[in-house]
Amino acid sequence: MSTILEAWYKWKALRLPWRKRFLVGRDLNGNTFWEFRESRGAGPGRFRRIVKYPRSTHYSEVKVSPIWHQWLRHVREQPPSLQEQAQDIKRQEKMKILAAQANARWEAKPRVMDAPGQEYGQPVPALDTMKTQPIAPEAHTVNKNKSDSATQEQLNSDPELRKKKYGYDPWDKAKGPGEGWQPQAWTPPASKRK
Repeated sequence: MSTILEAWYKWKALRLPWRKRFLVGRDLNGNTFWEFRESRGAGPGRFRRIVKYPRSTHYSEVKVSPIWHQWLRHVREQPPSLQEQAQDIKRQEKMKILAAQANARWEAKPRVMDAPGQEYGQPVPALDTMKTQPIAPEAHTVNKNKSDSATQEQLNSDPELRKKKYGYDPWDKAKGPGEGWQPQAWTPPASKRK
């Protein structure tokens, strides 16, 4: 930053009695932050805080850091210094790296829903060991091959096959009145006179 601009910032930051606006600080993006007293009401009121961005910046490109947002909304009493802003940017970069490392560690772990032998799962056991080792029902449904999926589709489409396999059709309870059903008008019963 030029020495003239630095001197101008120092001059605007002086809290002289005739001045209505005071420069409080600036951020690393070139935004300046100002404070002035509101003249509404009987008393002096509290200071109002605003941000001014460079004229060359488009509205959609204005970015205010969280620590300056805290100051603007009176959550933070003192404005952040340039060193504190630089440390906050370093902290954010470090958090991005740590988050990427945590995501990589999480992706490397096997998932419960993965079938054995898939890219993240366990290796597929040999065929002869599958006969001797009991397989959980959940693992058996995951390990079905294409022919099993074809029979499953047939089972889903044909209610007679479901009755043969299960002894009853489990979808009978879920069926509605059918496609031909239409609602009928309600007719109240005749009332009895006393």
